[in-house]
Amino acid sequence: MPASAATYERIVYKNSSEYHYMKVCLEFQDHGVGLNAAQFKQLLVSALKDLFGEVGAALPLDVLTFEEKTSSAILRVCSSGMVKLWSSLTLLGSCKGKKCAFRVIQVSPFLLALSGNSRELVLD
Repeated sequence: MPASAATYERIVYKNSSEYHYMKVCLEFQDHGVGLNAAQFKQLLVSALKDLFGEVGAALPLDVLTFEEKTSSAILRVCSSGMVKLWSSLTLLGSCKGKKCAFRVIQVSPFLLALSGNSRELVLD
């Protein structure tokens, strides 16, 4: 009896999550530059506007948490706009005339996934 040809089926699961969550940190070349939550949000919107114009500035974006001491935040963005936000953060190079860079620490479609980091886990 001849061997039958193997059949393979490709299954692709698309993420149906409406939002993505990003944990980001803003780092300045010179220390001593600080932002409050409103200035941080305005910086995000202006970065989107610089790269994508008015359409980019209209992207639904929320700052869920912001820590002034470390200039880190958790952002919520619609899944369709995540790549636009990430690329605009990557290309942002200055704030208030000072050189800076955004560091994207974690990205997930689930907010709970950002609550802990196994790399920073300290076992007693």
